[in-house]
Amino acid sequence: MAHDNVLESEPEANERINVLVESELAYWTRELGVPRERLAQAIQAVGARVADIRAYFAAPGS
Repeated sequence: MAHDNVLESEPEANERINVLVESELAYWTRELGVPRERLAQAIQAVGARVADIRAYFAAPGS
């Protein structure tokens, strides 16, 4: 995914999901294969750190 702003890093390069940026939310819902509501639940439960969200979805029963 290309950004118009060359100072913005790609979402996958960030350690945290910026919940205020629509393109990041869209990227991570596709990357993780979850609907927006599930991503929001994960962020609410464990915060916006990508590693924590990946672990949340990898956990049994998630």
